[in-house]
Order: sequence, then structure tokens, then C-alpha cells
Amino acid sequence: MGFSDSGAHQARAIGRYGLWTTALHAPDSSRDKEVAEAAAELEELGYGALWLGGSGVEHAAPLIGATSAITVATGILSIWQYEAQDTAARWSALEAAHPGRFLLGLGVSHAGLAEQYKRPYAAMNDYLSALDAAGVPAGRRVLAALGPKMLELARDRAAGAHPYLVTPEHTAQAREKLGKGPLLAPEFTVVLEADPDRARATARRMLAFYLLLPNYTNNWLRLGFTEDDFAGGGSDHLIDTLFGWGDEQRVRERIDAFLDAGADHVAVQTLAPDGDQAALPREHWRRLAAALEL
Repeated sequence: MGFSDSGAHQARAIGRYGLWTTALHAPDSSRDKEVAEAAAELEELGYGALWLGGSGVEHAAPLIGATSAITVATGILSIWQYEAQDTAARWSALEAAHPGRFLLGLGVSHAGLAEQYKRPYAAMNDYLSALDAAGVPAGRRVLAALGPKMLELARDRAAGAHPYLVTPEHTAQAREKLGKGPLLAPEFTVVLEADPDRARATARRMLAFYLLLPNYTNNWLRLGFTEDDFAGGGSDHLIDTLFGWGDEQRVRERIDAFLDAGADHVAVQTLAPDGDQAALPREHWRRLAAALEL
């Protein structure tokens, strides 16, 4: 199977809508039962994939065990945090136990978060070569690609791309770079809150961390934003473009704009208005599923 065919296969496997979250791999073992129940409910609600923010293969395994068919993906495993041989061994073990259930999302993280960060494109290329040598198929991995060179790598050496904190305009550009075959599965963050001030305040709490990371701000500059948009926690224009907020209908329209721009799948992250992203916002996940008519 060629890489493009692999991307098309992954698109069929995960459907149009998935859920992106950091809350399903919290380190507190006392929550294991609650997390397993939440994963099972998300599968029952109809989400096509669970994307685990800032995760490794080991975080996906319990969720795959708690569900029956839904795809579980790392979104994203940092290549600086996990050696390629270790990642490949974990992938092989999970694949043997649950064939076809896991999608390996890889990323180069950021200079401020990884001490060994240097030559990220070359490092990713080398990492993919090590995975190839260890038997991890290109069609079972995606890359957190923002810029043109990493998108080309996602096209040529993976099933496709999983960009984070992007816009429909970026999706259209990414689709042009990837071509028709590879999977394009952007993340998009939403706030189910109709009041503009409360919704934007929730979004700004989340965005504050990412405004410190040049990989994101440089990508936004390429998309036409300016340095002024990054001041004060983010301009209303930046917030309203990077986040979908409002009632269910408006949020659904914002999500579907990515599909209209060329995405195969949207990994939707919901922000709880209280800002607690470690909690399980299950009611928000239910409301989102209803809005998406899963």
C-alpha cells in the first residue's frame, strides 16, 4: 500500500470527527476507572478517534483496552522525549495486542520545551528512518506539521499531517502541499459558550502558553497575523480565528469550515469555561457529539 493509499485508509478509519484531549492520560491512577468509562462513552457517542495531547504510546494502551473499535492516537509524541527504538517496540506490542487500533502521531516539540532541540527537520527525518528500520509502517503514523517542509515530510514519509492551533486557511494550504491522498487531520479548539467575553477569556487562558512558542507564532505570521495580534493575551481577531466559540450550531459551522477547506478529519478540543483542563468535561463532550450529529 502506498503512502497516499495509507492516508486514505486512515481517513476512512477515523471518520470526520475526533476528540483531542489531555485529560484522558492524567498521571493520577485513582482516576483510571473514570478515564476508562469516559473513553468507552466517547466511543459510544460516535467519535472516530481519540487524540491524546502530549502523550506516548503507553498512554494509548489503556484507552484501547477500555474500548472496542475507536482509533486512539498520540497527538503528539515528542521525538525528543522518546527514543525511536522504544517507540517502535511499544508500537509493535500494542499492534500485536490490538491490531489497527493505534495511530502514532509524532512531533518535534519546541526549543523551549526540549533541551536537545536542534535541526528539527533532520531529527524527524532520522527518527522516521529508525521507525522504518524497526518495522513501523509509514501509513500508521502522522506528523504534527505546520510549515511547508514538515508538511512535505508528512506527505512523503507518513500517512499525513495533524497540525495544531491552525485555521481553515492553513488547512487549505496544507491540502495543496499534501495533495489529494494523505490524511489531513487538524486540531481545532472550541468553547461552548455564547458570551463573547467569557468565551474569549477561556480561550486566552489556554493560548497564553502557546504564545511563548515561536513555532506557533511564526506559523500565525505566515497566515497574515501580526505581532500586534500576540499582545495582551491575543487580539480578538486572533482568538476568534484560532478558536470556535458560541452555541452548538455556530461551533459546528466553525468545525466544518476545516472540512470544507480540505481536511479529512477534525480533532476537536473542548475548553471547560472554568479552565480546568485536567478534569473530564464529559458534559461538553456530549454536547459536542450532539452538535456534530454523531
